[in-house]
Amino acid sequence: MSTSSESFASSRKDLIQALSYYAQPDCRKALIQVTNTFIPYISLWAVMIYMVVQGASVWITLLLSVIAAAFLVRLFILFHDCCHGAFFPWRTGNRLFGYVAGILTFTAFEDWQRSHVIHHANSGDLDNRGEGDVWTLTVAEYLAASRPKRFAYRVFRNPLILFSITPLILFLIVHRFPSPGAKKREHFSVMFTNVAIAALVLVMSLTLGFYNYLLIQFPIILIAASVGMWMFYVQHQYEDVYWARNDSWDLTRSGLEGSSYYKLPVVMQWIVGNIGLHHIHHVRANIPNYNLQRCYNEVPALQAVTPLTLRKSVQSLWLNLWDEEKQKLVSFNSIKKLPRRKRHPGYSTD
Repeated sequence: MSTSSESFASSRKDLIQALSYYAQPDCRKALIQVTNTFIPYISLWAVMIYMVVQGASVWITLLLSVIAAAFLVRLFILFHDCCHGAFFPWRTGNRLFGYVAGILTFTAFEDWQRSHVIHHANSGDLDNRGEGDVWTLTVAEYLAASRPKRFAYRVFRNPLILFSITPLILFLIVHRFPSPGAKKREHFSVMFTNVAIAALVLVMSLTLGFYNYLLIQFPIILIAASVGMWMFYVQHQYEDVYWARNDSWDLTRSGLEGSSYYKLPVVMQWIVGNIGLHHIHHVRANIPNYNLQRCYNEVPALQAVTPLTLRKSVQSLWLNLWDEEKQKLVSFNSIKKLPRRKRHPGYSTD
């Protein structure tokens, strides 16, 4: 991804000031999104429950699960906005809806909020990787790593694992525990969310049957989590993404160059709540999703970013290592002729 010199002519302060106009939550717009996302999702659940009870074909339920998964992805974007305090104009509204959406998306509101803030603070910083990002090694780190670690890294970066098993583990298991460094408030949010999910599963199992509940819930969470994982991945994993060592790392560049403008068809953009305009989100995180497109249309500096297309994004699946010399992501194949190295003093292989 490239940006013109014009986008860096203004200081971060000037750019933030220009974007502040769009960082204004609107209660009416928020309620419209709650209505066109939450209500269809719950309605689809009601229809699927009816179908299961009536003994309808499992294929009908699975088809409806795909549609419901799309609404669950969108619901997670609303949850994400609440984590930034950017959905409703008031904190209590963001927190309450965040907790409700967190239960439906199997994600504790305040614990995820904390880890996501860390992600924003460290995105693109090679010396501060490890929380809220996709495991990424540099070429030097990979070549210096032990055989078991290289094997584990290859398995983790395999698309079949990364977009199926990994998101399930993340949403069903990892999110059931507080993140490292979590405080009392985050611990409470995890406990509250877990109890609410357990209660929901129990009620569904007693009234519908556990198997029938799984028949509905499992496909929805699998599809939604996989799509969510893909969106998060492609927003920070593409050939000319921005990474830098801490002493030269720049927050504005990490937003404009280290986060993609993922240009999607209109329907897909609606489903993912404009999150494809991720370069804007990382420059000013508290812009509500419903203001992102207008912000892009009206701020020329943001339009200087080269869009990442669907076709181009698929190519990122084969880019697995950050080459510090070439300043881009490269594939495993591109380094297979390079000899393994001893650990360089400046690099960490953790």
